[in-house]
Formats: sequence, C-alpha cells, structure tokens
Amino acid sequence: MAVNNSRLQGFYKLSVSERRDLLAKIAGLNEEQVSAWSNTGELSESAADKMIENVIGTYSLPIGVATNFIIDDEHYLIPFVLEEPSVVAAASNMAKRCQINGGFKSNNDDPVMIGQIQVVNCPDVNESRDAILSKKEELIIQCNEVDPILVKFGGGCRDIEARIIETKSGDMLILHLLVDCRDAMGANAVNTMAETIASKVESITGGTVILRIISNLAVHRLARVSAIFTKEEMSDDGKDTKRGEEIIDGVIQAYHFAAADPFRATTHNKGIMNAISPIAIACGQDWRAIESGAHSYASYKQEYGSMTHWEKTEDGDLFGSIEIPMAVGLVGGAVRVHPAAQTNVALLGIKTANDLAKVMAAAGIAQNLGALRALATVGIQAGHMKLHARNMAVSAGATEEEVDAVVSLAHLSGERITAKLIEDCIIKHRSSN
Repeated sequence: MAVNNSRLQGFYKLSVSERRDLLAKIAGLNEEQVSAWSNTGELSESAADKMIENVIGTYSLPIGVATNFIIDDEHYLIPFVLEEPSVVAAASNMAKRCQINGGFKSNNDDPVMIGQIQVVNCPDVNESRDAILSKKEELIIQCNEVDPILVKFGGGCRDIEARIIETKSGDMLILHLLVDCRDAMGANAVNTMAETIASKVESITGGTVILRIISNLAVHRLARVSAIFTKEEMSDDGKDTKRGEEIIDGVIQAYHFAAADPFRATTHNKGIMNAISPIAIACGQDWRAIESGAHSYASYKQEYGSMTHWEKTEDGDLFGSIEIPMAVGLVGGAVRVHPAAQTNVALLGIKTANDLAKVMAAAGIAQNLGALRALATVGIQAGHMKLHARNMAVSAGATEEEVDAVVSLAHLSGERITAKLIEDCIIKHRSSN
C-alpha cells in the first residue's frame, strides 16, 4: 500500500525497533515482512546456495529509509542499502526542499530493452542489412512466439533495427531487437529471443552469428524526473531569499564544472549513484547493470558529463532534471527470492517497474543536489564527518554504551569532527564517569 505521508518528524530519534514498528504501521506490513528486517535481512543458507555458486555464507549491510519524497503526487518512503553515512540524510533533506512545488515529476519511457545480435563474415554487409529489414516482421513474430506470457501482458518484441559498424575484425552487422519487457528487467526474455532467431538470421544474411545478448545501454528505457527548488527552500533557514539565491548560484556553478570536465563528472555522477544503487540493492535489482548503463549514457554521443541538469527558472528558482537508463523489474530475479528485498518493495508500495524507476531517478536528483549544495556552501566533509562520527567512535574503541555520549561531546565542542577529537571525547567521557 502507498504511504499517506513521507514526512516522519523525529524518525531519526527513534530506536531501530521503534522505526520498524512505525514503518510497519504506516505501510501495512505483516509480521513476516518486518521479521525480514529484524533478522538483519539475512538469507537462509539454503536460499543463498541457490542464488550463486560456492556459497560459504551471507553478508549484511544497513537498510536506511529516506523520507520526504513526493513523486507524481504520491508519498514514498525509500529503502537504501549501503555503508556510507550522510547519503540517506542528504536525500531526505533535499526531498523536503521541493515539497512546496509538489515534489518530483516523472515522464518515463516504456520498458524497452535492446537485444544485440552480432553477425560477421557477411558476403555483402549492406545487402545483408537490407535483407534483414525486409524480413523484419517474420523475425518479430518468431521472437514473440518464444514468450507468449510476456506478449499476453502487453510486452514482446516491438521492432528490429540493423546497424553496420567498422571494427578491427572488419565490418559487422549488428541487429537490435527492441523488446518491451513490461515489469521484468528483461535479460532472460531478450537473450532467449536473440538466441532463438540466430539461425534464421544466418540464413537471411549469409553471415555467421557470434554474440546474442542484451545491452545495458537502455536508451529506449529512460527514466526522466524533474523538480523545482525555491530560493527560500534552498536557503539555510527556509526563508532567506538572498541566501537562497547565493546557494543556487553556487549549485549551478558546481554543476557547470561537472558538465564540462569528466574528472569532476565522474565523482559528481558517483554521488547520483550513491542513491540509485542502494535502492537497487534494497529491491533486489541488478545494480551492476544499472551502474553500467547510467555511466555509458552519460557519455553516449558526447564526452562524459553530468547525469543531471540544473538551471535557473525565470523566477530565479532552481530546476533540476535527470534522464537515465533504468532497467529494473519486479518479476524474477532476487526480488522474488530475497525476503528483505520483498519487504523493501512492500515499503515502497510500488506495483510496476516504472514506479521503481521513477523512485530511483528522483532519489538520484535529491542526492546529487545534497552533494552540490554542500560543496557550494560548507564543503562536503563538514556534514559527512558529523554523520560519520558514530563510525569513528566505534573505530576509536568506544563501547556500544559509550558511542552516543562520545558523539554528543564531539558535537557540543563546536570543533570540526576529526579522529583526534573523537579520541579526546572518549577519554573525557571515561574520566567523568
């Protein structure tokens, strides 16, 4: 079920079990779903052993929840699985700052993936291409006969394209099967179709088929999300228009740096994926495919640049948008096996792959803005180290009972959070007790 309000004031102050109980009530989760969280998201050994080879155990990461997200007038509480502090807080903070304008808006493509068939040694590559295109309808029918269930639900092979590329092995004919995968990521369906028609392709072209595999550069399956952040909301206190204007100028200058320089763009885009990949992991998606497609698209037909776009509106507010390949699915894969992934999807309240795609893209914008705003104001380390203080306290030898007190002392000092400060606070806390 969808949540009614993603604004959970004081959520961070609750204990872990209290947060679980609150989310269960808000999202209508059952005891089995909640236990998937309370059991630290662990798979049973028998389940893990069926997922990959040579299993020796499992590995846990924290599940955090980003709040304040409104996307297409619906509220979302978004699960993140990652080890890096400040990411969840930054995304939640930025999501809150665009609520006054209705939050995020999406305009996604249909879920069409590309299956590639590589044909080599064609007698005449141009004639082979023309021959394939003349037989396109027959090939599409053969593809769709492979997966009648996908066709039944409105998906299936939609079109076939043919490209000639020059390589060191000579000219190659590359076919693209355009397959609407509906609510699946699509790798199995696409690969099976490509393999099924390979012999037919060879007889039509007179060439030899080598590779038959999906492409993760999903240029026909783009997620597009945008939002407007007012000058007031971009300020420190939510009211100071002048300060908001200064921050917006800094954000845009930081964005222009990323748009012009691949060295900066790489780290800029890593920040975007700091939100997208953790949601993919939380929901049992192939995050390596998503990462690969996103970075490839950032350099598609151009020099590598920013995955996001930022500009001023006529009113001087900040407009941000993202356009990114988003090959996600709710049918098949780990999402159907991993109990914590199933619970995380239930928390989101999503029913389609398109819903998941827009949630991930919206989180990417929010996280990007959080990083840009920090860089353009206090610097990235101030907020990051403040939230990293708990990890630092543990690393410095604080016991579980001492951590909160040590972190409080560090914050009360007003000094920049460093390992030396944390160590001094541990000594101070112990000497006072």
